[in-house]
Amino acid sequence: MKICITSSGKEMGSAVDLRFGRCKYFCIYDTESRETKVLENAGAYSQGGAGIAAAQQVVDEGVEVLITGNLGPNAMRVLKAAGVKAYRTEETDVARAVMMYEAGQLQPIESPVSAHHGMQNKRGDK
Repeated sequence: MKICITSSGKEMGSAVDLRFGRCKYFCIYDTESRETKVLENAGAYSQGGAGIAAAQQVVDEGVEVLITGNLGPNAMRVLKAAGVKAYRTEETDVARAVMMYEAGQLQPIESPVSAHHGMQNKRGDK
């Protein structure tokens, strides 16, 4: 199974970026191979539609689970339609977020934040 974690950096020890559409990177962790692939978020600096672009990028990678801080309404719609399950984490690092998910300690994201919430510079980097 592929788990995508929004990240402020390219390492498993990087802080989780709590913004989905505007995060810097996606860390995609494969639970079977235990390998991690890091992708730049192609939509991070777009003028509009960052959440939709980010969601499509995640879907195209075959991700089944997303771990992030917040999701906007458009991104949530795209992810739900593709069957991607989203979970919320607080400020932590990427590796710990995966461990928390595997231990059943993360809550599903049931409702989106307002559109443009990520434009308020709420990052997980420290």
